[in-house]
Amino acid sequence: MSTVARPRALLFAGQEGTGETARRELYFFNLFRILQACVYAGLAYSPLAVTWVDLRYPALARASSLAYLIFALVAFMQTDTWLRRVTVNVALALVLDILAAVCAIASLRETQSGIAILLMFNIGAGALLLPARLAGSLAVFGAVALTVQAFIVGMLDPKYEIGLLESALFGMAYLASYGMFSVLGKQMRATEALAEQRGTDLANLSQVNDMIIRRMKTGVLVVDDANRIHQINESAWMLIGSPRPDLRDLGTVAPELSRRLYHWRTTGKSDSKSVALAEDAPEVVPRFTRLSPNEATNVLIFLDDTSLVSRRAEELTLSSLGRLSASIAHEIRNPLAAISYSAQLLAESEELAEADQRMVEIINNHCARANDVVENILQLSRRERSRPELVDVNAWVTSFVEEYKASNDLGIDQLRAVTQPRLIDGLVDPQQLQQVVWNLVQNAIRYGRLPGEPARVAVIARMLGEKGPPVVEVVDRGPGIPQKVAAQIFEPFFTTHEYGTGLGLYLARQLCEANQAALEYVPVAGGGSCFRITLVTQIAPTPSRT
Repeated sequence: MSTVARPRALLFAGQEGTGETARRELYFFNLFRILQACVYAGLAYSPLAVTWVDLRYPALARASSLAYLIFALVAFMQTDTWLRRVTVNVALALVLDILAAVCAIASLRETQSGIAILLMFNIGAGALLLPARLAGSLAVFGAVALTVQAFIVGMLDPKYEIGLLESALFGMAYLASYGMFSVLGKQMRATEALAEQRGTDLANLSQVNDMIIRRMKTGVLVVDDANRIHQINESAWMLIGSPRPDLRDLGTVAPELSRRLYHWRTTGKSDSKSVALAEDAPEVVPRFTRLSPNEATNVLIFLDDTSLVSRRAEELTLSSLGRLSASIAHEIRNPLAAISYSAQLLAESEELAEADQRMVEIINNHCARANDVVENILQLSRRERSRPELVDVNAWVTSFVEEYKASNDLGIDQLRAVTQPRLIDGLVDPQQLQQVVWNLVQNAIRYGRLPGEPARVAVIARMLGEKGPPVVEVVDRGPGIPQKVAAQIFEPFFTTHEYGTGLGLYLARQLCEANQAALEYVPVAGGGSCFRITLVTQIAPTPSRT
């Protein structure tokens, strides 16, 4: 699956990061700071100061406003850099905002109230960008600084406009501004975080849906009113003959499908007859539907592979046959056990002739064969559900070969494990994989040998390509399997051996499919056979928000 969508990194109050929201807030905060510094410098240096702005302390006004303007310009240019340590930088900047405002209030007459009100925005912006406690502490610092300044300047200048009571009221306004902006910031970020999460969920859901459609056995196409293909999944692409990606005209790619679509558009009726849309492609039954009742242009086309329908019917038949066979097998088992037990007792007789001993041996052999058939049929009917888990395929193959050697006397036959230096993980039920590989190894040792030579079998763990799926392969160096026989070896009850049941490979494939794995036969160059089990890998989880 393509990569699962990630939410953009959000920067909550007091959290370092590179969130776009925090960058935007910090950008406008620094831009406002430049405007604020220009106001202070304009009042301190403008010729108008001579006429209607009285400078109480000209040197303090001009020096503090110039320094604050330089700081505001530097802060604006360093907005992106500040995001790396936003808490520290914003806190220090807010302290300087408060000190610059206090200096401006102290040094300028007739504008003290306006500057004090202007500082309220800085306190509120700090509440948006800083942790609640730190922002509250700075709001208290602003209120205390303004009150202390009013007390000191009021003692030095009897004409000072802002008294202690008014300073205290401004301090309360700062605290109220902090509280309001803090609550507003929490609600805003919670809403944005929820919207961001919903967007991520929708993106992930869209990718999952896209993956499901791509992997569907049913072919799916979206065609517009100009007969142009907009979307097509893998199954449909194969069913119409695997055309080149640049071919998008349905009439060129699949003329018969285009004819049936035209017939459906004009008459509203579909042709239910199956048709092969390409050479060597299976027959399909096309179905047409509009994407929505109000959508008059785009048409959704489903291509139902008739071979899949036949296969599903065959599976249902086999399932019913398996249940019926299981009932019969239970009834056969009891008399079979009695026959086998009687034959064993008869074989222990000392007066038994040689010819009779041979007959008893034949009875025992065929009882064992019949019992194997019964066991396979019962196993087919009572197969347990798979419990997949993440397995280290290298370690599993090594452990399997050691266990098989310990449980079976191989004599001169050879069995070895081949692993890779890289980590290979597969999602599978280990017990069912053990059952499948055990069956394959037994077949390889029994049939995968050249006349007069020992069997040479390898159980291999590897990956198909650099980034392909993990596979487990059972390879022998025997005569191989003829092509005509290889096409039937996975069919139930098909066998080329007189004592075979024909269910071993069928059961092995069924167990693999229960684990979403695939079992296939691959000829080996130079002679031999390879049975390959292609496993699935673990599905990547949705990344958590950071």
